[in-house]
Amino acid sequence: MLDILITSKTRVKLLIKFFAHEANKGYLRGLAEEFNESTNSVRVELNRLSEAGILVSEHEGNTKSYSANKKHPLFQEMKNLVAKYLGLDRLVEVVIDKLGNVEKAIVVGDYAKGIDSGVIELVLVGREINKEYLAFLIEKAEAKISRKVKVVIYENEPEGINGMLLLEL
Repeated sequence: MLDILITSKTRVKLLIKFFAHEANKGYLRGLAEEFNESTNSVRVELNRLSEAGILVSEHEGNTKSYSANKKHPLFQEMKNLVAKYLGLDRLVEVVIDKLGNVEKAIVVGDYAKGIDSGVIELVLVGREINKEYLAFLIEKAEAKISRKVKVVIYENEPEGINGMLLLEL
């Protein structure tokens, strides 16, 4: 969907990187290496997104780092669009609905870092979660979003967990 609307594959990768998790930052050479793209193609897209106000940049020593502009009027819509592209919205709806007493759902791993590795790692925090039903839902979700889903369940949220909060009840 996103790659049909936006013809530049590099631009799509940048939007996913910065809007899948708003704390993500990147610099030119690191992004070029991560995306396996030329520095010139990444630079062109970083400049376009910066000029549009979608990304902001700051100097950290000799390097210029980029991140999502959280003050942009379309920031939340961009996050939602990227989440839909990654299938996270469907994943949450399918996995959480009628599952039990789920208090939180947190995406961790590559997806939380804005990297589409094809594996979505999800932490569920709650009690009395129906594990058989969860296994059934995971299988359905994987078929629907064409990605592998790994889920870990905790009764209490572990300290120091880094990720993207999807649900908090």
